Amino acid sequence: MPVVVLAMMLALTGPAGARSHVDSVPGYADTTVMIPARDGARLHTRIFRPRESVGSLPFIMMRTPYGIEGGGRNFRSYFKELAAEGYIFVLQDIRGRYGSEGKFVMNRPIRDPKDETGVDESTDTWDTIDWLLRTVPRNSGRVGVLGISYPGWLAAMAGINPHPAVRAISPQAPMTDAWIGDDFFHNGAFRLSYGFEYATSMELSSDGSVPVPINRYDTYDWYLAQGPLGNLTRALGGKVPTWLDFAKHPTYDQVWRNRSLITYLTRLTVPTLTVGGWWDQEDFFGALENYRVLEKLDTRGINYLVVGPWNHGGWARPAGDSLGRIAFGDSTSVWFRTRVQAPWFAWWLKDKGPLDLSEATVFETGTNQWRRFDQWPPTNAEKHQLYFRADGVLFLDQPPAPPAPPAPPAAPSAYDEFRSDPAHPVPYRRRPIQLTYDSRGSDWYTWLVEDQRITQGRPDVLSWQTEPLEQDLTIAGDVVGRLFVTTTGQDADWVVKLIDVYPDSVAGSEPRMGGYQLMVSSEILRGRYRNSFSRPEPMVPGRMTPVTVGLHQQSYAFRRGHRIMVQVQSTWFPVYDRNPQTWVPNIFEARATDFRAQIHRVYRTTRHPSHVEISVVAP
Repeated sequence: MPVVVLAMMLALTGPAGARSHVDSVPGYADTTVMIPARDGARLHTRIFRPRESVGSLPFIMMRTPYGIEGGGRNFRSYFKELAAEGYIFVLQDIRGRYGSEGKFVMNRPIRDPKDETGVDESTDTWDTIDWLLRTVPRNSGRVGVLGISYPGWLAAMAGINPHPAVRAISPQAPMTDAWIGDDFFHNGAFRLSYGFEYATSMELSSDGSVPVPINRYDTYDWYLAQGPLGNLTRALGGKVPTWLDFAKHPTYDQVWRNRSLITYLTRLTVPTLTVGGWWDQEDFFGALENYRVLEKLDTRGINYLVVGPWNHGGWARPAGDSLGRIAFGDSTSVWFRTRVQAPWFAWWLKDKGPLDLSEATVFETGTNQWRRFDQWPPTNAEKHQLYFRADGVLFLDQPPAPPAPPAPPAAPSAYDEFRSDPAHPVPYRRRPIQLTYDSRGSDWYTWLVEDQRITQGRPDVLSWQTEPLEQDLTIAGDVVGRLFVTTTGQDADWVVKLIDVYPDSVAGSEPRMGGYQLMVSSEILRGRYRNSFSRPEPMVPGRMTPVTVGLHQQSYAFRRGHRIMVQVQSTWFPVYDRNPQTWVPNIFEARATDFRAQIHRVYRTTRHPSHVEISVVAP
C-alpha cells in the first residue's frame, strides 16, 4: 500500500549534518555571532560591513528560516543596488532553524501580551536590534528590514510592536494568511503538493537535510496513488506538526487566525513597502492583502505597493525581462531594485532623496509598461462583465437574452455541464509534474504562465471566449468570478481562470506564441466555504447556488486581435487536493468510498447570468 511505502521512506531518512555554504563578499568584513534573545536562546547571525565605509551606517536586516550560510549570494542581485548605497547587512537564522537555538514553530503566533517572558518573531527581532545597536560600532541607529516569502512575513512582523530604531520595512510576497490565500489553503481548498512538500522539508529536520519522502518523478501519479489524505497523515506519524494542523483544523479557526498577519495589523507606525508579483505561485494574496489592510490604517502616507510581472521573488533575480515564454521587453527586476527599492530605503534610513514614488506602482503586462496610481485599486476603474453564452461564446457587457418563445426539443439548454471525477483530476500543469523544489529542475516556478492548452479536449473543463478584440482592453484592479451553479453532489471545487488567447499569427520573431493561452488571473473556491470560511455547509444537490470566486487583481492589457477566454473546472491536481464531492465533515478524514464523480452545471440565463467581472481603465 502507498502509505506503507511512505512510512518506510520516512524511517530510512534520518537527520543529516547541517549544510554549509559559507561564502565571502568582496569588500565586506563578515562576522558571525550568536545573539541572545530574552529567553536565553541564541540566534545565529552574520553581519556584513563595508571595509571602506566612512562614518556611521544604518542596518539592513533579513531574518530567514532557510539558512544564512551562503547568504552572500544575495549581494550579486537582491542586495546589489543596496550594497552600492552602503549599509551594514545583518542576516539571521530564526529560532530553531539551522544555526539558531530554540524551537521552530511555523508562522509562530504573537505571544500573549500578559506573558512577559513569552517570545515570538517580533520579540526576537527587537532583541536582535537592541543587541546590534549596543554592540556594532559606528551604526547610525536606524534599521530597515526586508525579505521575501517567509522572510517577507518576518519583515512584516518587525512592524508589529516595532523597535524604535526600525524606520522602514519591506514585506515582499509575505505569507500573510496561509489559509485564506497563501501557501497552504486557498479559500478552503487544500494545497496538497505544496503543503505536503513544504511542511515535510521544513519539519523533518531543522536544516532541510531530510529529503521530501516522494519516490516518483511525476508527482501527479504519486499523490493519486496515496489515496485519501488520511493515508498521508498516518504515514507521517506525527513527525510534521504543520501537517497535523492541516488535518485537525481544515476550517478557518483560531489556529489559523493566530498565524495570520492580518490578525495583528491594527496600527501602522513604520513606513512599509509591500512588493508582489502578478504570477506569484506561492504568496500573491499576501502582498495585496498586506497592502489593503495597512491602507485602512495609513494616516501619514507611508504605505506603498509595488507589483511587477514576476513569479515568487522574481524581482530578486538578475534581470526579470521574461517569465517562461512571456517577454516583458525590459529588465523589470533591475528597474525595481534601482528605481524603487534602493531609493526607498535611502530615503527612510539616510534622509537621501527626493523619493519619486507613487503610492502604487504596478506593471501593466501586454503593453509592458509601469503605471503609477495614487490609490490601488484605482478609483477610476469601471466595472464590466464578461458573460457566458451558448456554444462557448463570451460576451463583454451583453447579458443573456430574455427567454425565447417555446422552442423545439433540439434547442440549446441554458447551462453548460461537465462530469467531474476525482479519480481522473485535471493536472494543474504540464506533466510530468516534478517536485515543487526539484534540484533537477521544476516547472513549478512558471506554471501560472504555462500555456492553458494543456486542458484542451478535456470534457471536464468548460471554456468560453470572445471574438478577436477590435481594440485594446486594459484592466486594473479586481477580477471576480460570479457563477450560478448546481451539482448532483454535496460539495465541489470551483476553479475560474481568466485567459488571454494570442492570435494564431503573432507578429515579430515569436511564431511559437501563436494561439498561446496565457492565464492572466485564476483562483479556486471550495464550495462548502461559499458562505463562511469558519462554518462549512454542504451544497444541496440540484439547488441553484450562487458562487463568488475572487480572482484577486491584475494590471493587464488585452491587445487588439487577441481573444479573452474564461475557463471553469473543478479539479486542479495535485497542487490542490481532490474534493470527494460528497459531504464529509473533514476531508482529511474522508474514506476512499467517499470520492464520487458528480455532474456540475454552470448557468447562463437572464436570471442566473454567470460571468466574470473585470475593472477596466483607460489605456
